[in-house]
Amino acid sequence: MSDEERDIDIESDDDNDSDNGTSSARHANTQNFTQAEKRAHHNALERKRRDHIKESFTSLREAVPTLKGEKASRAQILKKTTECIQVMRRKIQSNQKDVEDIKKQNAILEAQIRMLEEAKKGYVIDPNEYQQLNQEYQASAADSSDGDEQDFSRRSKKMKTSYQT
Repeated sequence: MSDEERDIDIESDDDNDSDNGTSSARHANTQNFTQAEKRAHHNALERKRRDHIKESFTSLREAVPTLKGEKASRAQILKKTTECIQVMRRKIQSNQKDVEDIKKQNAILEAQIRMLEEAKKGYVIDPNEYQQLNQEYQASAADSSDGDEQDFSRRSKKMKTSYQT
């Protein structure tokens, strides 16, 4: 960009600001500047803008675990950040499903507890109803158990054997 184009660009920026009424004081201040002063001011603003973008990319790079402490281009930073966001979204969805499954299992276990407490007080428990709760719990636990939740599945099997009548 030539010096004349930059000067026109600076003047057009000032004109745009005055259109929305925000820079009447600023326009009056820049009106008295020489072309060299306007250019220097514009260069300083542009340097500040570039520094801010650079700092933002640095912060973003440090926030992405796969890039932390590494040197990466801006394109790599954006690509890895996008990948990281997608992975986090999948984890959130998975965790939300797990929470719903656990809530369902809790409701079933609470029903079993109430039933056993009634049996303890001497009330007769319908074995079919209790067995149905056990089956619902096992189905729910099987739906939510994968490689990471083997421990949870083992715990549910222990509970099943200890509560059977």
